[in-house]
Amino acid sequence: MYSLDIQNVSHAFGDNLVLKNIELEIQQGEIFGLLGPTGAGKTTLLKILTGQLRQQHGSAYVFEKDTKSLDLEDYEKFGMVLENVGIYERLSCYDNLLLFTKIYGIDKKNVDYVLKRVGLLEAKKTIGMNLSKGMRQRLALARAIIHHPKILFLDEPTSGLDPATVQEIHRLLCDLKDEGITIFMTTHNMVEATKLCHHVGLLHLGEIVEYGEPKEVCQRYDHQKNIHIQLNDMTNITLSNSAESADTISEYIRSGKLQAIHSSEPTLETVFIELTGRRFE
Repeated sequence: MYSLDIQNVSHAFGDNLVLKNIELEIQQGEIFGLLGPTGAGKTTLLKILTGQLRQQHGSAYVFEKDTKSLDLEDYEKFGMVLENVGIYERLSCYDNLLLFTKIYGIDKKNVDYVLKRVGLLEAKKTIGMNLSKGMRQRLALARAIIHHPKILFLDEPTSGLDPATVQEIHRLLCDLKDEGITIFMTTHNMVEATKLCHHVGLLHLGEIVEYGEPKEVCQRYDHQKNIHIQLNDMTNITLSNSAESADTISEYIRSGKLQAIHSSEPTLETVFIELTGRRFE
């Protein structure tokens, strides 16, 4: 059974067609990344999948349930961290989560457990208005997982955060994936997508222009297959990936002149640029 089954989904706001025939099938327990710049249509699709918006064409199912008819029982399977984090500013971290244990009817012992998982246990008494951006994002994640959801919807989960906080969130997402939770995330962070995602979809002007495992997508566009080397005198040399180049590289190694060597595989960002002619912004 697919966690998400999306077939020919299209949606327009007035004359602006923001999604065009989107087709995706996402397995249970995988991290899927929808990648694209601002305005590509990522958030619109996320809102359709979470029942906040009804698509005009096509179908979308979450655990075989039509997203146009989601009910409270369905939403209990969801964890969501969307654009508006929605922290209660006058409540402590603990009380923010305690409120949701009452909504979901779960044991309040879960509060300390999830605060520890996101690294906020020592800040449990800190009120919302005094939290840093990274702490707010971690609290939002804690709220999203406190009821043990089956699927997480994340909209740019690490945007604008410092590297240490990003690393902590990545570690948590990998742990949740290992527990069998499906994660659907939007991002324009290509490094993040390559590191975390089983599959990615590159979204441009509302269309999926490429799909697959991150490494496979990059390999499809590795046209040049060049090797770049740097010598000890800082000279940079580009060689073709061939038997002839192997002799040259061996000679640099034998002579002790070689300082660094790397191949020229494209990144997800360079693939996107090749396909669309524009950079991520």
